[in-house]
Amino acid sequence: MRYFTRPALVLCAATLALAACDPAEFDADPDVRRDARANRTCVAAVSNQTGSAAQLNTTLPIIEVNQYIIDVPEGQQRWMCRTDDEGTATQLYKMGAG
Repeated sequence: MRYFTRPALVLCAATLALAACDPAEFDADPDVRRDARANRTCVAAVSNQTGSAAQLNTTLPIIEVNQYIIDVPEGQQRWMCRTDDEGTATQLYKMGAG
């Protein structure tokens, strides 16, 4: 029984890691992968800046390339995030109350 414990734990950890990934990051289209990476890095940058959980705003349209709106529900904050062409967050701007 002991020999089956370790592979089961590794399989379980791998399943949890894949469940946390955005399926778009495995898309064949490089633009879709870059956009998913940009979303993830912007949410992480805003979460790091505010110390609260952040999420991508999917209701407000964005015209600019490499620009995303990130909401922080705690405190009703809204942030603008700009990324480089690789999808890495480069600038954050606090927009105020949502």
